[in-house]
Amino acid sequence: MAAISPATATTAASLSLPQFSSSPSSLSSSSSPFSLNFKTATVGSRCVRCGVRSLENPSGHRSLDFLSNGDPISLINPNSSSSPISMSASASESGSKCSKRVCLFHSDETRDLAERIVAQSDCIELRSINWKKFDDGFPNLFIQNAQGIRGQHVAFLASFSSPAVIFEQLSVVYALPKLFVSSFTLVLPFFPTGTSERMEDEGDVATAFTLARILSNIPASRGGPTSLVTFDIHALQERFYFGDTILPCFESGIPLLKNRLQALPDSDNISIAFPDDGAWKRFHKQLQHYPTIVCNKVRMGDKRIVRIKEGDAEGRHVVIVDDLVQSGGTLIECQKVLAAHGAAKISAYVTHGIFPKSSWKRFKLDTKGDPAEGFSYFWITDSCGLTVKEVMNKPPFEVLSLAGSIASALQV
Repeated sequence: MAAISPATATTAASLSLPQFSSSPSSLSSSSSPFSLNFKTATVGSRCVRCGVRSLENPSGHRSLDFLSNGDPISLINPNSSSSPISMSASASESGSKCSKRVCLFHSDETRDLAERIVAQSDCIELRSINWKKFDDGFPNLFIQNAQGIRGQHVAFLASFSSPAVIFEQLSVVYALPKLFVSSFTLVLPFFPTGTSERMEDEGDVATAFTLARILSNIPASRGGPTSLVTFDIHALQERFYFGDTILPCFESGIPLLKNRLQALPDSDNISIAFPDDGAWKRFHKQLQHYPTIVCNKVRMGDKRIVRIKEGDAEGRHVVIVDDLVQSGGTLIECQKVLAAHGAAKISAYVTHGIFPKSSWKRFKLDTKGDPAEGFSYFWITDSCGLTVKEVMNKPPFEVLSLAGSIASALQV
C-alpha cells in the first residue's frame, strides 16, 4: 500500500506527528474495496492508533487518521482534489460496517451533498432523476431505471429551500415508495418551517404542523412506514407533529462541532455561549464539558437588547451555538455583549445557515484581534446547499459536512 508522508499531510490544527514503535497490523476485506494498516504510537502522554486508509475509488484520496478516545482528526492528502468541506473520518469508514445497500436519489440542490454521502460508504449508490418542467411551469419528472430499484432500500435527499421546489420534490417522494422498494427513507437535513410552530394570535397558521402532516402521508413501502431523517429541528415539540405513518429520526450536527473544537489550538480555553434559553435547553447537555454562558433578550423601552444572564466571557474563546441563523441580528448582538465582557475571541456555530438575501455578508473575519469587529470562525453544516455555494472559501465561514452522519443514518 502506498504510504502518506506526514510531512505532506495538512490539518486545521497544528499537530506533532508521532514516531511509531510497533509493527503494523493490517486489516482488509474482500467484500469492500479498501484496506487499513494500523500502528500504535504515542502523542504526548496518550497512546493513539493510526491507520492509513487506501480507497480504490476514482478520486484516489488517501488520508491519515489519528484516533483518540474515538474522536478522529483527519489529515487529508493535499495532493488530492479533496473538498474544502470538513468531513468526519469515523463516518467515512461506514462502508465497512454497512448492513444494507441503499439507492440514493437527490434533488438538484442536494447533488453535492449526495456525492459526499456516497463517498462515505461503499453501500450507498447514487441514482438520478430528470428534473424538467412543462411549458406551463409544472414539473416534468422521470425516475431513471425505476424497475431497477424494486426490492431495494431507497432514500431521497431533499432540500425544501423554497415553496417553489417543494411540490416537485414531494411528487417524487410520494412516488418512490410505491415502486415496490424494500424500504424508503426521506432525508430532509433542514426542516424549513420549523420557526413557524406557534399560534400566538387567532388567525396565525402553524406551517410547521402543516408540513409535518404532509410528510406523514407519504405512502408506505413494502417494508412499512417511511423513515424521516432531519437535523436539529427548531422546536423539540415538533417531533409530536408527525403521525404514526412516518418514523422521524432526529439527528444533530453538534458532534461535528465538538470534533472541530477539539482540533483547535486553544481547545482548552473555549466557552460555549447560548443566545437564549431555548438554545441552552436544546444543546447544553451535548456541550456540558465546556464552561457555559447564557444570554437573553430584555426589553429597554421600545428596544430589546441582549444581556449576559450567567457565565463569564473574560479571556475566553467564546463559541455562540444555535440551531439556525437567518438575518443574524441576534448573533451580532451576542457578539457585541460578549466582546464588551472581555471575550478574547468569538466564533459561532449553527447547524442551518439559511441567510436569506445574502445576510451572511454581515459576518466579518476578525483580522485585528478585536472580537467586537469580527468572528474567528463561523461554522455551518451543508444542510442548506445554496448557502454553502455562497460562503465557500469565504472566511470566517467553514462548512462541516453532514455526509458521514447521513451515511450512518441510512444504515439504521
